[in-house]
Amino acid sequence: MKKILFAILLVVAAVFVSCNQKPAVDVKEYSIEQFFKNKQISGGTFSPDETRLLVTSNESGIYNLYEISIADGIQKQITYSTVESCFAIDYVPGTNKILYSADKGGDEIDHIYLLNEDSTSTDLTPEPKAKTSFAGWNKNKTYFYYASTKRDPRYYDLYKMDINTWKSALIYQNDKGLDIVNISWNEDYIVLRESITTSENKLYLLNLTNKKETEISIPEQPGSYNANGFSQDGKFLFYTTNAGKEFQFLVSYEIATGERKTVFETNWDVQYCAFSWNEKYKVISINQDGKNSLKIFDNATSQEVAFPEVADGDILSLEISDSEKYMRLGVGTSKSPSNIYFYNFETKELKQLTNTLNPELDPNHLVSAEVVRYKSFDGLEIPAIYYKPINASKRNKVPALVSVHGGPGGQSRVGYSSFTQYLVNHGYAVLAVNNRGSSGYGKSFFKMDDQNHGEKDLMDCVYGKKYLQSLDYIDAEKIGIIGGSYGGYMTMAAMAFQPDEFKVGVNLFGVTNWLRTLKSIPPFWASFRKALYAEMGDPTTADSVRLYNISPLFHADKIKNPVMVLQGSNDPRVLQIESDEIVAAVKKNNVLVEYVVFPDEGHGFVKKENEIKGYSAILDFLNKNLKGEVK
Repeated sequence: MKKILFAILLVVAAVFVSCNQKPAVDVKEYSIEQFFKNKQISGGTFSPDETRLLVTSNESGIYNLYEISIADGIQKQITYSTVESCFAIDYVPGTNKILYSADKGGDEIDHIYLLNEDSTSTDLTPEPKAKTSFAGWNKNKTYFYYASTKRDPRYYDLYKMDINTWKSALIYQNDKGLDIVNISWNEDYIVLRESITTSENKLYLLNLTNKKETEISIPEQPGSYNANGFSQDGKFLFYTTNAGKEFQFLVSYEIATGERKTVFETNWDVQYCAFSWNEKYKVISINQDGKNSLKIFDNATSQEVAFPEVADGDILSLEISDSEKYMRLGVGTSKSPSNIYFYNFETKELKQLTNTLNPELDPNHLVSAEVVRYKSFDGLEIPAIYYKPINASKRNKVPALVSVHGGPGGQSRVGYSSFTQYLVNHGYAVLAVNNRGSSGYGKSFFKMDDQNHGEKDLMDCVYGKKYLQSLDYIDAEKIGIIGGSYGGYMTMAAMAFQPDEFKVGVNLFGVTNWLRTLKSIPPFWASFRKALYAEMGDPTTADSVRLYNISPLFHADKIKNPVMVLQGSNDPRVLQIESDEIVAAVKKNNVLVEYVVFPDEGHGFVKKENEIKGYSAILDFLNKNLKGEVK
């Protein structure tokens, strides 16, 4: 059912460079418009004849669909939306028709659309309030699977849609509210997941014929269990787990006997396993210290397949063609957005098909990313990603920002960010912390912030500031904090609960009232609600006292340093009222607060016009209130 297609969304990453002084470099300062002339390209599904790749790109200003000719790299735009972003799914087998997804203004109510050969579009899942998710093809590619909340807004049911009639049929009605993870190639089994906490879940194998349900997870070994798919013969299920261990490892489960075997294990999380269309190749992805490490194995020989590396490259996604002759790679570096590469298994040829970095930007004036570590208040080692401005020195001290990722449970990773490079290019050091509770560093580290948010994890951020102050090229009195989503919460928590630590705070769509946010979880998150409450606390119980105590809104009177808030009006996760109220509360203190609202964005900004407006406003705010520049 699955192709090898997985992408890892990256958050702000950073770089460590030697503290030794070097002669000043004449670094050109670039505008926000120049940084956002970069192209963001994702995906790369092979056309039926394997001569083209279907990708999603924001070259037009918002995300649209493009085709790339494998022979010469020529790109052709095939959707021309100016309002809603379109995201590629796949070609319809044997045709030039295309499936894609889109929502309305970032509301996350995704629908699946058919792009016809005459360039008209048809909404295949037109129920206005139903969220829909593509779930793969059957083996013969005569229909595709999708999950939808059209029957009950809380739960995803599983359907299949015939590509000849475009009529759908219900396969599984989800009355228990579990997550539907996989379906077997023979359509005999599906895998269901029950979230217990954000670090623990259960997996079940449901026989669709006799309705017998078997628990795959081991009750005596609680942990994280994630299904990766079935073998084509229907005999095996593959899953990753950290049960009994710190890191995720890959396991095969024989359905007939229940026998389990460890397939692959290392000292980092195995984050994914997938097979090529006819199972010639097996791909394993490893989250190695904030960067992807991929291994490809020949299933017949179990030997690892070597393929060329890209200098400083991080393989963010890949897909092997149905013929298993070719591979598409999405490769990013610290100094460039992800590019599409084409690899021929037979000739060993690797060629780059795209160049996403704006040619006006000199890569030598951008900064590479590298991992650093520092001790927190209790001696715990905190991993972080660090960017140092090229001209920072003991004689030329620079201001700095502690950057906090989303979540809870996200991870700052090594990779490219136009916004981060923009800040660094304009003289700001950026330390992207992986505070306790971050993923990728073992389950013990991941669970350290459970029902302890805004306390020890906040102190990890404060000690990130102290780490920056230990560097002789950082202006110790000019350090701020910035973050989005959960990172936005941490920003406001820092400003309210540690008001003397950070000179400014920049909050992008962050939670400020946990009582409201946890009560207003989108209905399509119903299956995750229990797990989120287990980690954060249940607002309908005595936990509400602690949630009140850690919510910055109710302690905004302590905020005394300048704050900037950015928000999308259509955000279903952090409602605009959250930002409205914290802005009003800070103003009551006669503290400077700047507020930017985008009426056509949701939880995160995807339109270049809005990114340019928002991020340039952030730099202006920092220049005035952190760096101290006067225009």
